[in-house]
Amino acid sequence: MYKTHELALKGTTTIGVVCNDGVILASDTRVTMGNFVAHKKGKKIYKIDNHLAMTIAGSVADAQRTVEILKTNARLYKLNIKRPIPVNSSARLIANFFFSARLAPMIARVLVGGVDDTGPHIFNLDLFGSLTEEKCVATGSGSPIAYGVLEDKYKEDMTINALLPVILRAVDSAMKRDTASGDSFDIATINKDGYRELSDEEKKNIL
Repeated sequence: MYKTHELALKGTTTIGVVCNDGVILASDTRVTMGNFVAHKKGKKIYKIDNHLAMTIAGSVADAQRTVEILKTNARLYKLNIKRPIPVNSSARLIANFFFSARLAPMIARVLVGGVDDTGPHIFNLDLFGSLTEEKCVATGSGSPIAYGVLEDKYKEDMTINALLPVILRAVDSAMKRDTASGDSFDIATINKDGYRELSDEEKKNIL
């Protein structure tokens, strides 16, 4: 993740995968500013609602503003419609926001993931508002290394518990080989019971 206005592809590793019982979101925690490590425990996975979360990469200010916009609109949707906002509506809202700012783009790359009435979903968005639904996706400078693990081990019909070691290995591999990713990592799961972040002890035991 960068504090300067540089493309999200130049730093960070974020991962999102769809499982048969939910979704997993993962990221490293290193925040860089050029070749300088600005922070070792940066937060890159944000809970939006109990059924919805997102990962961020890119300019910290732009990414955090995007998080607040989605949080606010998710609350408004629940107040007005009396039910949680669908995952695809959340992703489309951010896509429209990014597209409207395309002449002076938000320097942010995000993954939106969650579980709703239609099942588990992961959406990938770039800084111009391009939106694609994915089953298994990695972004950032560490993504080629992460994909090496994911392409070999990921299968759509796997459960969250079965996929957690794969995701941890993918993030860990990226951290070891990509200088812009590192220090530590966060992992969150979303299933029918809601959003949950893995504790340090859980991550250590899985690894």
